[in-house]
Amino acid sequence: MERLDKILANTGRWSRKEARELVRAGRVTVNGAVAVSPEEKWDPAAQFLVDGMPVSGERLVYLMLHKPAGLVSATEDPRQPTVLELLPEHLKRVGLFPAGRLDKDTEGLLLLTNDGEMAHRLLSPRRHVDKTYFVRVEGALDAADTAAFSTGMTLGDGLVCMPAGLELLEEADTAIVTLREGKYHQIKRMLASRGKPVRYLKRLTMGPLSLDPALKRGEWRPLTGEELAALRTVAGL
Repeated sequence: MERLDKILANTGRWSRKEARELVRAGRVTVNGAVAVSPEEKWDPAAQFLVDGMPVSGERLVYLMLHKPAGLVSATEDPRQPTVLELLPEHLKRVGLFPAGRLDKDTEGLLLLTNDGEMAHRLLSPRRHVDKTYFVRVEGALDAADTAAFSTGMTLGDGLVCMPAGLELLEEADTAIVTLREGKYHQIKRMLASRGKPVRYLKRLTMGPLSLDPALKRGEWRPLTGEELAALRTVAGL
């Protein structure tokens, strides 16, 4: 149980002083009743409304982002714009970070959260959480490339890659890649070693989480209850 003004301030939308003023003005309801005092104590999982709009009192946040090219997957960078710049101000203040990274020029699914335990588990090589990508290369992919991926590859620079999937698509220069790890520039390095440099790369899934086709580049939304439950299961939480 926590003070109401603290719960509201923890969302990042208001300061403690602003939260107290909202409550005293009668603009906050909790579980259907108008809150009387900012000192009231509530379970953060209760139903909160401010001016009739729902507000989550939970401290942990999970967002699906359709990352566009041109942004780095980081919380801050002195020289380049980051994915957090796509979010409204109140969400920039709750400690969100990318669960895994996509290269600056790679698009697609990116999970943003402030749940460090879940992110750690999802990214742990021991959990083998599959990630799939759509790739377009220079040249034509063939069965020899699929075989090389499936047996595992040791690249010229010494990088040892686990067996991965390469599903050829109708267009000869496209495929779906499935990885169970996420080493630096891994797909680009693997395909470059096959003489077929990557021209375009987009992440489609991360474990049970699939990029929402309704999300345009740069758009985001909270995870649904079903999506979050599926991620928790995969993470062993």
